[in-house]
Formats: sequence, structure tokens, C-alpha cells
Amino acid sequence: MQRRSFIHTVGRGVLIPLFSTPLSALSLNGEFSTFISLEKWQEWLKENDRRVTSLLGKQQIKLDHPYLGGLPNSYGIYTPGGTAGFIQHLAVAYASKGSEHYQKRALLNAMTAAARCLVKNMQHEDGTIDLYSTNFHSTPDTGFVVEPLCLAYQILPKDDDKTLIDYLEMFLLRAGEALSVGGIHTPNHRWVVSMALARINALFPNQRYVKRIDEWLHEEIDIDPDGQYTEKSTHVYSPLTDRCLITIARLLNRPELYEPVRRNLEMTLYYVHSNGEVVTEASGRQDKYSVGKMDPYHYAYRYMAFLDKNPQFAAMAQWVEETASAASLSGRMAYFLEDETLKKPLSASASLPDDYFKHFPYSDLVRIRRGAVDATVLAQNSTLFTFFKENTVLQAVRFASAFFGKGQFKADHMQIIDGAIILQQELNGPYYQPYPVDELPDDGDWEKMPRKNRPKSETQYLRSTVKIEEKNRGEFALTFDIQGTDDIPLAIELGFRSGGELSGVKKVMGIDDAWFLESGKGRYQFDGQSIEFGPGHHAHQWTQLRGASPKMNGMSVYLTGFTPFKFTLEVSAT
Repeated sequence: MQRRSFIHTVGRGVLIPLFSTPLSALSLNGEFSTFISLEKWQEWLKENDRRVTSLLGKQQIKLDHPYLGGLPNSYGIYTPGGTAGFIQHLAVAYASKGSEHYQKRALLNAMTAAARCLVKNMQHEDGTIDLYSTNFHSTPDTGFVVEPLCLAYQILPKDDDKTLIDYLEMFLLRAGEALSVGGIHTPNHRWVVSMALARINALFPNQRYVKRIDEWLHEEIDIDPDGQYTEKSTHVYSPLTDRCLITIARLLNRPELYEPVRRNLEMTLYYVHSNGEVVTEASGRQDKYSVGKMDPYHYAYRYMAFLDKNPQFAAMAQWVEETASAASLSGRMAYFLEDETLKKPLSASASLPDDYFKHFPYSDLVRIRRGAVDATVLAQNSTLFTFFKENTVLQAVRFASAFFGKGQFKADHMQIIDGAIILQQELNGPYYQPYPVDELPDDGDWEKMPRKNRPKSETQYLRSTVKIEEKNRGEFALTFDIQGTDDIPLAIELGFRSGGELSGVKKVMGIDDAWFLESGKGRYQFDGQSIEFGPGHHAHQWTQLRGASPKMNGMSVYLTGFTPFKFTLEVSAT
């Protein structure tokens, strides 16, 4: 395979316009260039230099220390991931004109010590490394470490320090052996391992690497018709998977792997809140309910915008470049040094979507956007509704009852009827009769009498329906209809993001950041904007019902009642 040529100098380009507006106001009409400007590149480079200076102060330099050259995490544990990332940041600085560390011998010495530590103290004989928080002798985590080391290997001059290059090569070849045979845990691990093998193969071609990649690819890419990957991890593993598939496609000439990336990026355009955050509520991984930014998608949007000449992808790439912090984007500079096409100009004329009603049936999720206001509706999730007016955020509306300790509402399914979104859940609570005599154990052991084998009686039922309607643009009505067994206590929780001010509500005694809306309308204000909600409903003072999810982190407002319960909650931005 022919090797790409790599640029080690600062790219030149026209200065692109700066946007300080939120995503809701970004409309790109007419031609623009997404060429990375010299000013922007220098801003990233300065941030990388600051990070390099900080990291150098953390590197272990005691000659008698067992992890000489390594980088500790916040717990004082020397990790291969942190040490590999250290090498990548230093390589960017060393290879970039304009950096205060450009071609300084001290950086070569620091990288050499770090690479030696990786090989001698952090890599097992089988080629794997440990992720101390959970995985040991881990093939996939070895793949994560391979990427920054391959990037460093690509962008570093090969003649400046032969010892450093030798250590990197030694680590990568040993890692290649592990990646060629090792197993995985999660769906994205397959593509991380394959990406790492593709990178090693580009440096040290070996058909065993390609064969192993093909074995994983035979399982086919796990993307649904919505454009969502299995893990639905919009802040962590979806952008990671996009990057992995692009890398495999690019290095092994597998253009078919660009198609799932396109589909995911097209879907993600509609997963962006009006303040630029990405929807995370439906994630199946650790980023669920987190505040996620679009920064991790920058590489994929820019690469695919250039490849496909896609104006919306270009618009998103530019928006990220003009709104994300230099600290975030500087961490991706190695990709621009590795692949010069990322710096090339790409003209486009497009607006990012900001007015839509989109149903993603395979994720049981609806996204509604009306300019500066957006809402998300979810089934199979304790969060049934979110509402954003840019940075003024109702993080979740949740509902729970005390029904047999299992009354947290998570809709079994979602329907859309005449524009209304219908969420439904059915629960039952039986009692159990004596165990069948002919099946009784001899020793009275309760565990040998499984409940499923007992006859049921006095079964109680709870049928909950929530209908969500957009009454006017950006104004919503949520109608709760809970029927079945009578006199069941229930509570609706509105969880607002911390930092704002509430009015029209009454403090819940003994619980921090909790209020009742007893009557009338309440208001949450933040950053000069507000969300109005109500009317109130207050039948009891129990908020932490048995079986309900714990109180949300943030400012929670509660409405309480008993079954049968039919009530309409209105939410709007003012």
C-alpha cells in the first residue's frame, strides 16, 4: 500500500468568519471555506503547548522510580492510556512549526522515556495493556492506546531519535500480535481493534492484521435504519465508531465502510439541542444523561464533508470549529498532521436543521426543534421528556407511583397519532398462593420454591398513558392519565439544570434542591431566559416513592397526586 505524504508545517489558509451565535442562529447562506485558518491553527497550537508544559510537569523523572517516564492519573496510578496520550501531544508540538517546543531535544527525551516505560513497564508479554479501572490484559484497550502512538509515529521525523522510534515500533508490533488474536467486550471494541490493526498495518504491513480485521467486519456494522449504532452512545462511542470506520476505510481502501458513517452523521444532525449539546438520554453506555458536546464528531464531519462534498456536514464541522474550545480541538491536531486533506478548502452552502419533528422509531425517540427551543420525547426510559431554550434547560420530566415498588414510568412503547406522541405502560402486582403440595421441597428452603410456580391471586393493575402534544410552536402539553388500582400515591418530577432560579414554588423540607408546585404556574430562569410550567398539583408531600429512581442531580420540582389521576402539564419558553 502506498504511504500518504504528511505535512509537518503549519497550514496556510483563508480566514474563515467567526460565529459567536448559538447553533439555533447559525445559517450558512452563500459560499464559505472550511479551510483551517492560520489563526485558528495557531490558537490550537498554543493550547497544545500549554498542555505539553503541564504534562511535562507530571511526568515521572526519578531515575529509581519503577515507572520512570510514565504519566500518573489523578489517583497516582501510572496508566498506558495517559502515557500514550502524553506522547501524542508532545509529538504534535515537536513536529509543528510555531510551537514553542518545536524540535526541542527535551521533548524527544521525554517521549523516549515515556515510550520506554510503555514497553518495559506497562505492556504485558502478550502485547496487551491494562485499563486499571476495569479491564486487564485487555485487547480493546490496547487498541485505544495504539491510535495515539501510531499518530505520533506518523508525524515524528524518523531520524531525530532512533531510540524513540525503536520503542514505538516495538510496542506497536507486540500490540499487533495481541490485536490479531484477542477478544472484545462491547460492539465498538470490534471497530477499535480493527482500526488499530489498520493503523499498524499501514506502518508495518502484515496480512495477519488484515485477516483479523476481515473476521470482525464479517459480523457487519451494527447500525439500525435510524442511523444509530447499537450502544446509542451519542457522546462517546458513536463518534468513536465513526472515526474507527473512517480510518479502516481510508487505510485499507474499503469505501463501503463510509456508508454507516454517513448515516450516523446525518441522524446526529437532528440530535443537537438548541445550545449545541448532543442528546444523550437514550444512550446505553456511561454517557447516558451526561452533558455532551459535539466536539468528538469534528473529525468525522470534516473528513466526510470533504469526501462527499456534503454542505451540511461542512456546516457542522465549521460550527464545531467556531464554538468548541481550543482545549478540546487541540487534542485532535495529530489527525490534521497525519492527513493533509483535512486542511483543504471545502466550499458549501447550507443551513443546519433547526425546524423539524423527527421520529426515530428504532430508538423509541422523537426530536422536535423550533429554532431556539427543542424537546426530546423518549420511550423505554425513565426520562420521558426534555425541554431546552438554549442554555435554559428542563433536563427531564419523570413520573413514578408507589405501585408495588416498581412504579417508575418507563413507556413500553411509543405511538404517534395525529401529531400527538403517546407513551404507555402497563403494570400488574399479584399476590401469591401456597406452593403446590406435590412440588414442595423436603427442607422448607424458600429458594427452592420459585415464585413463578405459585398460583397468583388478587392481581392489581396500573395503566399509565402520557400524551405529549405541541400546542403551538415550542409550547407543549403533557397529559397524564393513570388508571387502575385506586389511591396509589404518585409524583411527577421536573428536573431543571442547576444554576437557575425558581419562582412560584414551595421548598420541600428536608430535601436539598427540591420544591413543590402546589398551584398556579412556576418559572425557571437562567441566563436571561425562562421556562414556564404548570399548573400545580399537590395532594401529598411524598417525593421519594418506593421503587422510583433517585432524585435527579439538579433542581427538582414535584407535583403529587393519587390514582385515578388525569392531569395536563404545560411547558413553554418565555
